[in-house]
Amino acid sequence: MKRLLTLTLGVLTALCVTAQSQDSCRKSRLQIGGYGEAVYSRNYYSDSPYRYSTAASHKNDKHGRFDIPHISLSLSYDFGKGWSVSTEVEFEHGGTGGAYEKEFEEGGEWENEVEKGGEVEIEQFWIQKTFKPWLNVRAGHIVVPVGYINASHEPLNFFTVYRPEGESTILPSTWHQTGLSLWGRTRSWRYEVMCVAGLNSANFTKENWIQGGSGTPFEFEPANKVGFAARIDNYSIPGLRLGLSGYYGHSSNNGYNTETGKNFEVDGAVAVGSFDFTFDAYNWIVVGNADFGYLGNATAISEANQRQSNSSPYPRTLVGDHAVALGIEAGYDLFSRFARLRRSGQNCYLFARYDYYDSYNPSQSGAMDYPWTERSVITAGINYKPIPQIVLKAQYSQRFLKTPYNNEPALSFGVTYEGFFIK
Repeated sequence: MKRLLTLTLGVLTALCVTAQSQDSCRKSRLQIGGYGEAVYSRNYYSDSPYRYSTAASHKNDKHGRFDIPHISLSLSYDFGKGWSVSTEVEFEHGGTGGAYEKEFEEGGEWENEVEKGGEVEIEQFWIQKTFKPWLNVRAGHIVVPVGYINASHEPLNFFTVYRPEGESTILPSTWHQTGLSLWGRTRSWRYEVMCVAGLNSANFTKENWIQGGSGTPFEFEPANKVGFAARIDNYSIPGLRLGLSGYYGHSSNNGYNTETGKNFEVDGAVAVGSFDFTFDAYNWIVVGNADFGYLGNATAISEANQRQSNSSPYPRTLVGDHAVALGIEAGYDLFSRFARLRRSGQNCYLFARYDYYDSYNPSQSGAMDYPWTERSVITAGINYKPIPQIVLKAQYSQRFLKTPYNNEPALSFGVTYEGFFIK
Protein backbone atom coordinates (compact mmCIF):
# COMPACT_ATOMS: atom_id res chain seq x y z
CA MET A 1 0.00 0.00 0.00
CA LYS A 2 2.81 2.37 0.95
CA ARG A 3 4.66 1.56 -2.28
CA LEU A 4 1.47 2.17 -4.33
CA LEU A 5 0.90 5.54 -2.61
CA THR A 6 4.50 6.59 -3.25
CA LEU A 7 4.22 5.57 -6.91
CA THR A 8 0.93 7.47 -7.31
CA LEU A 9 2.38 10.64 -5.75
CA GLY A 10 5.41 10.36 -8.02
CA VAL A 11 3.24 10.06 -11.14
CA LEU A 12 1.09 13.05 -10.09
CA THR A 13 4.18 15.15 -9.40
CA ALA A 14 5.65 14.27 -12.81
CA LEU A 15 2.36 15.12 -14.50
CA CYS A 16 2.19 18.48 -12.73
CA VAL A 17 5.77 19.36 -13.66
CA THR A 18 5.06 18.44 -17.28
CA ALA A 19 1.86 20.46 -17.26
CA GLN A 20 3.62 23.47 -15.76
CA SER A 21 6.22 23.35 -18.51
CA GLN A 22 3.34 23.53 -20.99
CA ASP A 23 1.67 26.41 -19.09
CA SER A 24 -1.38 24.21 -18.46
CA CYS A 25 -1.05 24.12 -14.66
CA ARG A 26 -2.50 26.88 -12.57
CA LYS A 27 -0.32 29.98 -12.77
CA SER A 28 0.89 31.81 -9.70
CA ARG A 29 -1.65 34.22 -8.28
CA LEU A 30 1.14 36.78 -7.93
CA GLN A 31 2.69 38.30 -11.04
CA ILE A 32 5.65 40.69 -10.96
CA GLY A 33 7.09 42.16 -14.12
CA GLY A 34 7.92 45.29 -16.02
CA TYR A 35 9.94 46.85 -18.79
CA GLY A 36 12.73 49.37 -19.21
CA GLU A 37 14.66 51.37 -21.81
CA ALA A 38 18.10 53.02 -21.81
CA VAL A 39 19.02 55.22 -24.77
CA TYR A 40 21.88 57.24 -26.23
CA SER A 41 21.20 59.73 -29.05
CA ARG A 42 23.52 61.88 -31.12
CA ASN A 43 21.28 64.60 -32.55
CA TYR A 44 22.64 66.58 -35.49
CA TYR A 45 20.37 69.55 -34.87
CA SER A 46 19.95 72.25 -32.26
CA ASP A 47 18.24 71.87 -28.90
CA SER A 48 17.85 75.64 -28.60
CA PRO A 49 14.32 76.95 -27.93
CA TYR A 50 14.99 79.41 -30.79
CA ARG A 51 15.90 76.80 -33.43
CA TYR A 52 12.69 77.53 -35.35
CA SER A 53 12.40 81.29 -34.85
CA THR A 54 16.05 81.84 -35.90
CA ALA A 55 16.70 78.68 -37.91
CA ALA A 56 19.63 80.00 -39.96
CA SER A 57 21.78 80.67 -36.88
CA HIS A 58 21.33 77.07 -35.63
CA LYS A 59 21.99 75.25 -38.90
CA ASN A 60 25.19 73.50 -37.75
CA ASP A 61 24.26 72.81 -34.11
CA LYS A 62 24.32 69.32 -32.63
CA HIS A 63 24.04 67.70 -29.21
CA GLY A 64 24.05 64.30 -27.51
CA ARG A 65 21.87 62.78 -24.81
CA PHE A 66 21.71 59.79 -22.52
CA ASP A 67 18.19 58.99 -21.38
CA ILE A 68 16.12 56.41 -19.54
CA PRO A 69 12.74 57.05 -21.19
CA HIS A 70 10.74 54.52 -19.17
CA ILE A 71 11.20 52.01 -16.39
CA SER A 72 7.99 50.31 -15.34
CA LEU A 73 7.33 47.90 -12.48
CA SER A 74 4.02 46.03 -12.37
CA LEU A 75 2.45 43.96 -9.63
CA SER A 76 -0.73 41.90 -10.08
CA TYR A 77 -2.56 39.50 -7.79
CA ASP A 78 -5.48 37.15 -8.37
CA PHE A 79 -7.60 36.95 -5.20
CA GLY A 80 -9.81 34.22 -6.65
CA LYS A 81 -13.54 34.12 -7.40
CA GLY A 82 -12.94 36.46 -10.34
CA TRP A 83 -11.36 39.29 -8.32
CA SER A 84 -7.92 40.64 -9.19
CA VAL A 85 -5.86 43.80 -8.72
CA SER A 86 -2.98 45.31 -10.68
CA THR A 87 -0.60 48.22 -10.13
CA GLU A 88 2.02 49.70 -12.45
CA VAL A 89 4.50 52.38 -11.39
CA GLU A 90 6.49 54.12 -14.11
CA PHE A 91 9.69 56.11 -13.76
CA GLU A 92 10.22 58.41 -16.74
CA HIS A 93 13.64 59.83 -17.62
CA GLY A 94 15.22 58.38 -14.50
CA GLY A 95 12.69 59.61 -11.96
CA THR A 96 13.24 62.67 -9.80
CA GLY A 97 15.81 63.58 -7.19
CA GLY A 98 16.55 66.35 -4.73
CA ALA A 99 18.61 66.90 -1.61
CA TYR A 100 19.58 69.48 1.00
CA GLU A 101 23.22 70.50 0.69
CA LYS A 102 25.50 72.76 2.71
CA GLU A 103 27.12 75.28 0.40
CA PHE A 104 30.55 75.97 1.86
CA GLU A 105 31.29 78.57 -0.82
CA GLU A 106 28.26 80.55 0.36
CA GLY A 107 28.99 80.75 4.07
CA GLY A 108 27.69 77.26 4.89
CA GLU A 109 24.09 78.00 3.92
CA TRP A 110 21.66 75.14 3.44
CA GLU A 111 20.15 74.89 -0.05
CA ASN A 112 17.58 72.56 -1.51
CA GLU A 113 19.04 71.31 -4.79
CA VAL A 114 17.24 69.60 -7.65
CA GLU A 115 19.62 66.80 -8.56
CA LYS A 116 17.61 64.84 -11.13
CA GLY A 117 14.74 65.75 -13.41
CA GLY A 118 12.06 63.27 -14.43
CA GLU A 119 8.68 61.93 -13.41
CA VAL A 120 7.28 59.14 -11.26
CA GLU A 121 3.70 58.15 -12.03
CA ILE A 122 1.12 55.58 -11.05
CA GLU A 123 0.31 54.47 -14.58
CA GLN A 124 -2.18 51.79 -13.56
CA PHE A 125 -4.04 50.86 -10.41
CA TRP A 126 -7.26 48.95 -10.84
CA ILE A 127 -9.49 46.31 -9.30
CA GLN A 128 -11.19 43.90 -11.66
CA LYS A 129 -14.09 41.48 -11.48
CA THR A 130 -14.16 38.78 -14.17
CA PHE A 131 -17.54 37.21 -14.86
CA LYS A 132 -16.72 35.54 -18.19
CA PRO A 133 -13.83 35.89 -20.65
CA TRP A 134 -16.10 38.20 -22.63
CA LEU A 135 -17.26 40.22 -19.60
CA ASN A 136 -14.84 41.96 -17.22
CA VAL A 137 -15.36 45.11 -15.17
CA ARG A 138 -12.32 47.18 -14.19
CA ALA A 139 -12.30 50.27 -11.92
CA GLY A 140 -9.41 52.51 -10.96
CA HIS A 141 -6.57 54.16 -12.87
CA ILE A 142 -6.60 52.65 -16.36
CA VAL A 143 -4.70 52.91 -19.65
CA VAL A 144 -6.88 54.53 -22.33
CA PRO A 145 -6.13 52.35 -25.41
CA VAL A 146 -6.76 54.98 -28.11
CA GLY A 147 -4.21 54.65 -30.90
CA TYR A 148 -1.64 51.93 -31.41
CA ILE A 149 1.02 53.10 -28.98
CA ASN A 150 -1.37 53.49 -26.03
CA ALA A 151 -2.67 49.97 -26.53
CA SER A 152 0.86 48.57 -27.10
CA HIS A 153 3.25 50.94 -25.35
CA GLU A 154 5.79 48.34 -24.16
CA PRO A 155 9.15 48.63 -25.99
CA LEU A 156 9.02 45.19 -27.65
CA ASN A 157 5.95 46.30 -29.62
CA PHE A 158 7.79 48.78 -31.85
CA PHE A 159 11.16 48.80 -33.65
CA THR A 160 12.19 52.41 -33.04
CA VAL A 161 14.46 53.34 -30.13
CA TYR A 162 11.91 55.84 -28.85
CA ARG A 163 8.17 55.41 -29.12
CA PRO A 164 6.95 56.28 -32.64
CA GLU A 165 6.77 60.04 -32.55
CA GLY A 166 3.62 60.81 -34.53
CA GLU A 167 1.06 59.45 -32.08
CA SER A 168 3.31 60.22 -29.12
CA THR A 169 3.38 63.89 -30.17
CA ILE A 170 -0.33 64.59 -30.54
CA LEU A 171 -1.89 62.14 -28.03
CA PRO A 172 -1.12 61.47 -24.36
CA SER A 173 1.42 58.65 -24.16
CA THR A 174 0.97 56.54 -22.22
CA TRP A 175 -2.60 57.81 -21.80
CA HIS A 176 -3.91 56.83 -18.38
CA GLN A 177 -6.92 58.19 -16.48
CA THR A 178 -9.09 57.21 -13.54
CA GLY A 179 -12.44 55.68 -14.41
CA LEU A 180 -14.45 52.55 -15.19
CA SER A 181 -13.87 50.02 -17.98
CA LEU A 182 -15.90 47.17 -19.44
CA TRP A 183 -13.96 44.74 -21.64
CA GLY A 184 -13.93 41.21 -22.97
CA ARG A 185 -12.39 38.77 -25.43
CA THR A 186 -13.78 36.08 -27.69
CA ARG A 187 -11.89 33.92 -30.17
CA SER A 188 -11.65 36.61 -32.87
CA TRP A 189 -12.63 39.84 -31.13
CA ARG A 190 -11.59 41.98 -28.19
CA TYR A 191 -13.56 45.05 -27.09
CA GLU A 192 -13.25 47.73 -24.42
CA VAL A 193 -15.47 50.69 -23.50
CA MET A 194 -14.71 53.12 -20.69
CA CYS A 195 -15.73 56.28 -18.90
CA VAL A 196 -12.78 58.27 -17.53
CA ALA A 197 -11.83 61.69 -16.18
CA GLY A 198 -11.89 64.28 -18.97
CA LEU A 199 -8.90 66.05 -20.48
CA ASN A 200 -7.93 69.58 -19.41
CA SER A 201 -7.80 72.09 -22.28
CA ALA A 202 -5.48 74.39 -20.29
CA ASN A 203 -2.72 71.83 -20.96
CA PHE A 204 -3.21 71.78 -24.75
CA THR A 205 -0.45 73.28 -26.93
CA LYS A 206 0.42 73.95 -30.57
CA GLU A 207 3.50 71.72 -30.34
CA ASN A 208 1.76 68.66 -28.85
CA TRP A 209 -1.99 69.29 -29.38
CA ILE A 210 -3.85 67.40 -26.57
CA GLN A 211 -0.83 65.38 -25.40
CA GLY A 212 -0.58 67.13 -22.01
CA GLY A 213 -4.34 67.14 -21.42
CA SER A 214 -4.36 64.02 -19.25
CA GLY A 215 -1.82 65.46 -16.81
CA THR A 216 -2.59 67.46 -13.69
CA PRO A 217 -0.39 69.73 -11.58
CA PHE A 218 -2.63 69.16 -8.56
CA GLU A 219 -2.81 66.45 -5.92
CA PHE A 220 -6.05 65.26 -7.50
CA GLU A 221 -7.37 64.58 -11.00
CA PRO A 222 -10.05 67.14 -11.95
CA ALA A 223 -13.26 65.53 -13.18
CA ASN A 224 -15.61 68.42 -13.81
CA LYS A 225 -15.87 66.82 -17.25
CA VAL A 226 -15.67 63.13 -18.21
CA GLY A 227 -14.63 61.41 -21.40
CA PHE A 228 -15.65 58.21 -23.16
CA ALA A 229 -13.29 55.87 -25.01
CA ALA A 230 -13.76 52.64 -26.93
CA ARG A 231 -11.59 50.12 -28.74
CA ILE A 232 -12.25 46.99 -30.77
CA ASP A 233 -9.70 44.56 -32.25
CA ASN A 234 -10.22 41.72 -34.70
CA TYR A 235 -7.98 38.62 -35.00
CA SER A 236 -9.91 36.61 -37.61
CA ILE A 237 -7.01 36.34 -40.07
CA PRO A 238 -4.00 34.45 -38.64
CA GLY A 239 -1.08 36.81 -38.02
CA LEU A 240 -3.19 39.94 -38.59
CA ARG A 241 -4.78 42.24 -36.02
CA LEU A 242 -7.03 45.13 -37.04
CA GLY A 243 -8.00 47.78 -34.50
CA LEU A 244 -10.36 50.76 -34.28
CA SER A 245 -10.42 53.13 -31.31
CA GLY A 246 -11.81 56.52 -30.40
CA TYR A 247 -12.40 59.10 -27.70
CA TYR A 248 -14.95 61.86 -27.05
CA GLY A 249 -15.24 64.30 -24.16
CA HIS A 250 -15.42 67.96 -23.16
CA SER A 251 -12.21 69.58 -21.95
CA SER A 252 -12.81 73.20 -20.92
CA ASN A 253 -13.07 74.27 -17.26
CA ASN A 254 -11.68 70.92 -16.14
CA GLY A 255 -9.50 72.36 -13.39
CA TYR A 256 -10.09 75.06 -10.81
CA ASN A 257 -13.12 77.05 -11.95
CA THR A 258 -11.36 80.40 -11.57
CA GLU A 259 -8.41 79.58 -13.84
CA THR A 260 -9.78 80.72 -17.18
CA GLY A 261 -12.14 83.54 -16.26
CA LYS A 262 -15.81 83.80 -15.37
CA ASN A 263 -17.02 84.10 -18.97
CA PHE A 264 -15.35 80.97 -20.32
CA GLU A 265 -18.48 79.06 -21.32
CA VAL A 266 -17.39 76.72 -24.15
CA ASP A 267 -17.34 72.92 -24.22
CA GLY A 268 -13.96 72.29 -25.81
CA ALA A 269 -15.16 68.99 -27.27
CA VAL A 270 -12.33 66.59 -28.14
CA ALA A 271 -12.96 63.84 -30.70
CA VAL A 272 -10.26 61.35 -31.73
CA GLY A 273 -10.53 58.48 -34.19
CA SER A 274 -7.79 55.94 -34.83
CA PHE A 275 -7.12 52.87 -36.98
CA ASP A 276 -4.12 50.60 -36.44
CA PHE A 277 -2.97 47.13 -37.45
CA THR A 278 -0.25 44.56 -36.80
CA PHE A 279 0.85 41.86 -39.24
CA ASP A 280 3.23 39.22 -37.83
CA ALA A 281 3.85 36.29 -40.18
CA TYR A 282 6.32 34.90 -42.72
CA ASN A 283 9.21 36.46 -40.73
CA TRP A 284 7.77 39.95 -41.29
CA ILE A 285 6.34 42.35 -38.71
CA VAL A 286 4.41 45.30 -40.12
CA VAL A 287 2.67 47.89 -37.93
CA GLY A 288 0.65 50.93 -39.00
CA ASN A 289 -1.55 53.66 -37.56
CA ALA A 290 -3.73 56.54 -38.74
CA ASP A 291 -5.05 59.08 -36.21
CA PHE A 292 -7.22 62.15 -36.66
CA GLY A 293 -8.39 64.49 -33.91
CA TYR A 294 -10.70 67.49 -33.69
CA LEU A 295 -10.98 70.15 -30.97
CA GLY A 296 -14.08 72.33 -30.78
CA ASN A 297 -13.85 75.98 -29.68
CA ALA A 298 -10.10 75.99 -30.33
CA THR A 299 -10.00 79.78 -30.79
CA ALA A 300 -11.67 80.46 -27.44
CA ILE A 301 -9.45 77.87 -25.72
CA SER A 302 -6.32 79.44 -27.22
CA GLU A 303 -7.36 82.88 -25.99
CA ALA A 304 -8.21 81.55 -22.53
CA ASN A 305 -4.91 79.71 -22.25
CA GLN A 306 -2.97 82.85 -23.14
CA ARG A 307 -4.85 84.78 -20.44
CA GLN A 308 -3.45 82.53 -17.72
CA SER A 309 -1.29 84.31 -15.17
CA ASN A 310 2.49 83.93 -15.27
CA SER A 311 2.31 81.87 -12.06
CA SER A 312 -0.04 79.36 -13.68
CA PRO A 313 1.32 75.79 -14.05
CA TYR A 314 -0.07 75.65 -17.58
CA PRO A 315 1.84 76.33 -20.84
CA ARG A 316 -0.32 79.29 -22.01
CA THR A 317 -0.01 78.67 -25.77
CA LEU A 318 -2.22 78.41 -28.83
CA VAL A 319 -3.86 75.14 -29.84
CA GLY A 320 -5.19 74.08 -33.25
CA ASP A 321 -8.62 72.72 -34.01
CA HIS A 322 -7.34 69.46 -35.51
CA ALA A 323 -4.26 67.24 -35.65
CA VAL A 324 -3.20 64.20 -37.64
CA ALA A 325 -0.62 61.40 -37.33
CA LEU A 326 0.15 58.65 -39.85
CA GLY A 327 2.80 55.97 -39.45
CA ILE A 328 3.93 52.63 -40.83
CA GLU A 329 6.93 50.41 -40.07
CA ALA A 330 8.09 47.07 -41.42
CA GLY A 331 10.81 44.73 -40.25
CA TYR A 332 12.19 41.46 -41.63
CA ASP A 333 13.98 38.84 -39.52
CA LEU A 334 17.38 38.35 -41.17
CA PHE A 335 18.13 35.33 -38.97
CA SER A 336 15.18 33.47 -40.49
CA ARG A 337 17.34 32.89 -43.57
CA PHE A 338 19.84 30.76 -41.62
CA ALA A 339 18.73 27.42 -40.13
CA ARG A 340 21.24 27.45 -37.28
CA LEU A 341 20.28 30.98 -36.14
CA ARG A 342 16.61 30.18 -36.59
CA ARG A 343 16.92 27.22 -34.22
CA SER A 344 18.79 29.33 -31.64
CA GLY A 345 15.68 31.40 -30.88
CA GLN A 346 17.43 34.65 -31.75
CA ASN A 347 16.01 37.32 -34.06
CA CYS A 348 17.53 40.21 -35.96
CA TYR A 349 15.06 42.55 -37.64
CA LEU A 350 16.10 45.05 -40.28
CA PHE A 351 13.38 47.72 -40.30
CA ALA A 352 12.25 51.01 -41.79
CA ARG A 353 9.56 53.43 -40.64
CA TYR A 354 7.75 56.46 -42.03
CA ASP A 355 5.81 59.01 -39.96
CA TYR A 356 3.83 62.10 -40.93
CA TYR A 357 2.20 64.31 -38.35
CA ASP A 358 0.98 67.85 -37.80
CA SER A 359 0.16 69.01 -34.28
CA TYR A 360 -1.13 72.50 -35.07
CA ASN A 361 -3.66 73.67 -37.63
CA PRO A 362 -5.02 77.20 -36.98
CA SER A 363 -8.66 77.30 -35.99
CA GLN A 364 -9.29 80.52 -37.97
CA SER A 365 -8.45 81.34 -41.56
CA GLY A 366 -5.76 83.98 -41.68
CA ALA A 367 -4.48 83.13 -38.19
CA MET A 368 -0.73 82.80 -37.72
CA ASP A 369 0.53 79.35 -38.63
CA TYR A 370 3.64 77.56 -37.35
CA PRO A 371 4.77 75.34 -40.26
CA TRP A 372 7.45 73.60 -38.18
CA THR A 373 4.69 71.58 -36.47
CA GLU A 374 4.20 69.67 -39.75
CA ARG A 375 6.85 66.99 -40.14
CA SER A 376 7.74 63.83 -42.01
CA VAL A 377 10.17 61.35 -40.44
CA ILE A 378 12.06 58.48 -42.06
CA THR A 379 13.78 55.95 -39.79
CA ALA A 380 15.85 52.87 -40.58
CA GLY A 381 17.66 50.53 -38.24
CA ILE A 382 18.10 47.12 -36.71
CA ASN A 383 16.70 45.21 -33.70
CA TYR A 384 18.67 42.29 -32.28
CA LYS A 385 16.89 39.94 -29.85
CA PRO A 386 19.33 37.52 -28.17
CA ILE A 387 16.40 36.23 -26.11
CA PRO A 388 12.69 37.04 -26.44
CA GLN A 389 12.71 39.44 -23.45
CA ILE A 390 15.66 41.66 -24.47
CA VAL A 391 16.19 43.82 -27.57
CA LEU A 392 19.21 45.86 -28.63
CA LYS A 393 18.20 48.67 -30.98
CA ALA A 394 20.08 50.99 -33.35
CA GLN A 395 18.63 53.48 -35.84
CA TYR A 396 19.21 56.51 -38.01
CA SER A 397 16.31 58.93 -38.40
CA GLN A 398 15.67 62.25 -40.05
CA ARG A 399 12.84 64.70 -39.61
CA PHE A 400 12.01 66.68 -42.72
CA LEU A 401 10.64 70.17 -42.06
CA LYS A 402 9.43 72.83 -44.43
CA THR A 403 11.71 75.63 -45.62
CA PRO A 404 13.28 77.67 -43.96
CA TYR A 405 13.58 75.23 -41.06
CA ASN A 406 16.48 72.81 -40.73
CA ASN A 407 15.99 69.08 -41.08
CA GLU A 408 16.73 67.09 -37.92
CA PRO A 409 18.86 63.93 -38.36
CA ALA A 410 19.75 61.71 -35.39
CA LEU A 411 21.60 58.50 -34.58
CA SER A 412 20.20 56.53 -31.63
CA PHE A 413 21.03 53.36 -29.71
CA GLY A 414 18.92 51.62 -27.08
CA VAL A 415 18.69 48.54 -24.92
CA THR A 416 15.30 47.39 -23.66
CA TYR A 417 13.74 44.57 -21.71
CA GLU A 418 10.19 43.44 -21.07
CA GLY A 419 8.97 40.45 -19.12
CA PHE A 420 7.70 38.84 -15.94
CA PHE A 421 9.96 37.89 -13.05
CA ILE A 422 7.16 35.92 -11.37
CA LYS A 423 4.10 34.66 -13.21
